[in-house]
Amino acid sequence: MSKLKIAVQKSGRLNEDSMKILKEIGISVDNGKDQLKASARNFPLEVFYLRNGDIPQYLRDGVVDAAIIGENVLIEKGNDLKIVERLGFSKCKVSIAVPKSSKAKSLKDLDGKRIATSYPNTVNQFLEKAGLKANLHIINGSVEIAPNIGLADGICDIVSSGSTLFKNGLKEIEVLLKSEAVLATSPMISEENQALIDKLQFRLKSVLKGRESKYILLNAPNNKLDEIIRILPGMNSPSILPLAREGWSSMHSVIDKNDFWNIIDELKANGAEGILVCPIENMVL
Repeated sequence: MSKLKIAVQKSGRLNEDSMKILKEIGISVDNGKDQLKASARNFPLEVFYLRNGDIPQYLRDGVVDAAIIGENVLIEKGNDLKIVERLGFSKCKVSIAVPKSSKAKSLKDLDGKRIATSYPNTVNQFLEKAGLKANLHIINGSVEIAPNIGLADGICDIVSSGSTLFKNGLKEIEVLLKSEAVLATSPMISEENQALIDKLQFRLKSVLKGRESKYILLNAPNNKLDEIIRILPGMNSPSILPLAREGWSSMHSVIDKNDFWNIIDELKANGAEGILVCPIENMVL
């Protein structure tokens, strides 16, 4: 049987998040310390642990069939590669930053200046769109130190929490793009392995939808059911069961976790009681 070859970042937060979601979709991987390749026990899949920046070329060459990779890396090195699923984790920004003492307020203020970056293609793309020019210093790692040693007037790098910028006396002045982990595929993937990707993607969608949703149970007076159904439409419609208590029913539904507190406030205002909210592991639609 053919095995799906999928690349993930060798280490760091993206590696941890990638392995976590594979586990959540029921794929057990025996990844011992410092292994560069590991097989799944219960799915025809091999995981390749690679440097993030090398993954786009491995996809192009068909060495791997798919990858969980930061969208920012694809924009920089693999914008010809197909994204099949956005995964919603390992979010970051690619931003322009300058010393706190700088008067620059946007990328425009760095026109003709020196910018240190690990993302030259991304920076050049934005400079070209804006009709600007800059002298790029390409640095792999420790970009934040460049302004402090007089190498650059500003930097372009990924920003997660902003703590690294703060520690290095820098301030963010412009966000070029926002990024998250994505599932990308090789243009050389076989038909057999594309079928495995489809299965993988189905599982991912179920887990991702579950992460975005909450299961809610409540008791409500029957004379308020129509209004509460309006608040809780659910995936199709809520489940309603009569209670032993005269004139009351139990209602079960699904809500978007981002609207959680607003919905709770509306439900209480319409007489709902005994509201229970539970996490959802998977939601198969």
